[in-house]
Amino acid sequence: MCGIVAYIGEKQAYDVLIKGLKRLEYRGYDSAGVALLNNDLEVFKKQGKVADLEKTFNNKFPEGKIGIGHTRWATHGEPNDVNAHPHYSSDHNLAIIHNGIIENYASIKKELQSKGHQFSSETDSEVFIHFIEDIQKNNNCTLDEAVRIALTKVVGAYAIVIISKDNPDQLIAARKGSPLVVGIGEANGEFFLASDATPIVEYTKNVVYLNDEEIAIINRGVGINIKNIDSVEQSPYVHTLEMELEAIEKGGFDYFMLKEIFEQPRSVSDCMRGRLISEKDHALLGGIRRHLKDLVEAQRIIIVACGTSWHAGLVAEYVIEEITRTPVEVEYASEFRYRNPIVNKGDVLLAISQSGETADTLAAIELAKSKGAIILGVCNVVGSSIARASHEGAYTHAGPEIGVASTKAFTAQLTVLYIMALMLAKAKNTITDNQFKDLSRQLESIPEKINTVLSLNEEIEKISELYKDASNFLYLGRGYNFPVALEGALKLKEISYIHAEGYPAAEMKHGPIALIDEEMPVVVIATRDSSYDKIVSNIQEVKARKGKVIAIVTKGDALIPKMVDHVIEVPATHEAIMPLVSVIPLQLLSYHIAVMRGCNVDQPRNLAKSVTVE
Repeated sequence: MCGIVAYIGEKQAYDVLIKGLKRLEYRGYDSAGVALLNNDLEVFKKQGKVADLEKTFNNKFPEGKIGIGHTRWATHGEPNDVNAHPHYSSDHNLAIIHNGIIENYASIKKELQSKGHQFSSETDSEVFIHFIEDIQKNNNCTLDEAVRIALTKVVGAYAIVIISKDNPDQLIAARKGSPLVVGIGEANGEFFLASDATPIVEYTKNVVYLNDEEIAIINRGVGINIKNIDSVEQSPYVHTLEMELEAIEKGGFDYFMLKEIFEQPRSVSDCMRGRLISEKDHALLGGIRRHLKDLVEAQRIIIVACGTSWHAGLVAEYVIEEITRTPVEVEYASEFRYRNPIVNKGDVLLAISQSGETADTLAAIELAKSKGAIILGVCNVVGSSIARASHEGAYTHAGPEIGVASTKAFTAQLTVLYIMALMLAKAKNTITDNQFKDLSRQLESIPEKINTVLSLNEEIEKISELYKDASNFLYLGRGYNFPVALEGALKLKEISYIHAEGYPAAEMKHGPIALIDEEMPVVVIATRDSSYDKIVSNIQEVKARKGKVIAIVTKGDALIPKMVDHVIEVPATHEAIMPLVSVIPLQLLSYHIAVMRGCNVDQPRNLAKSVTVE
């Protein structure tokens, strides 16, 4: 979950590292640090954000053309200066940055302590670099061989970059379970390394994605050599980045989150482009074409995901079952692998992840794959671990999402999942031509409808002002809008730190209704659909107990506005795809409340964008 960046070439390393860390800060912002090599190997690190690091060591950073940097989301050891990365070896000749968790670090640490090693931090990462140092000295081998031997003995996940005082023209990198990309600079023998492509795109479009258990030996002015932990040489495949620099800038918005909310008309359009053409009765995800027969014949589909992606999976369950009649189960990836699940050969496992690096989802994939399941991935990041671990899949093409609270990724995932459902329904003949055309046309109209909702931004901001000091929120929805209620509550919790819960509206009277009083704001997604009359009754139950109701209603509704305190109107939409529209006001509501409470909506406390640890 941490962000790592490194550079070797002819530029000033410090400038590249600091700029890269700022672009990676959404991956962790408990502390930050850099190690720079210029005759001596010097480490500078500080609790807090990258700006705190800059302020503390202003004008103290040495010149140097090789360095490593890290922004941390704490796993082992509380956030402080000592536990911040990089970490030295005992003789200070080596330094490491690490993303991941070494599960057997305690036994390794105990063995090293018996040999006289002393540790200043509580981290597994410091143990890792001491272990490598110990192996190199005891085996009298090269650094890359010491790294290789160490990797055969550690258990866990890692993306590491190591810098050595004795090898001033070399960086050693390796990965397993945590992402690592190598950018090939335009200058001869210049390289950039990072957790993802955002710090690299400014300098090059040519990248190599390291695979699990691969080690990269990078030499300035020479090139890159890749081998696996069995010491077998590997041939790197050079990818061309499609990302543009403008996509990772704020573009005049105060926060990335707001920018990404307003990007949704375009990102949803990009998801559909070439894949859905209603006039031609065309719905096709090229990335899963080869496994369409497996989808048709599957006795069930298992969806695994975490957080917002899990909510997208719940919506997908509803629509896939309704129009394809294929049974669907939606699982938290973090629970799936630990409950000895029943997975049969021929089952299709659909893994959803914005980053494509979610550790729990990757673990679920490996378990299902070992039992003979077909793995289809839905993710946003090209070349990510889930994309490579899947048999096939579909990218969402939403563009970089920097805000930690996912917004456009949710609607992009839903768009891909709707197209997948239409594709499967057509192949199974479980949908009529008229139904297919109607749903396709409705999907194609979504970007315009999202724009209509976005025009209500100022109105939603005024409602937010009234409830910014609330201690609790309740979100209610039925049918397709129940997962939207969950997602709205999650957004508010994530960025405003207000306690919020999402519930099926009918379940309110089985417990949550006890919480409702005149101080309790209740957000009800009450658009016109097959359960409209029932949700009206649920609103009446809330109002009978003096709850404050903010209702998301279909434009033109004449009944609900008379019953509630606040109304946000959204355009009429087919109920199966209403979540693409009804979620937008909930995103804006959460955003404005968080800003009014003085919260950093892009970097909420204790959270990181890409959860690469279990």
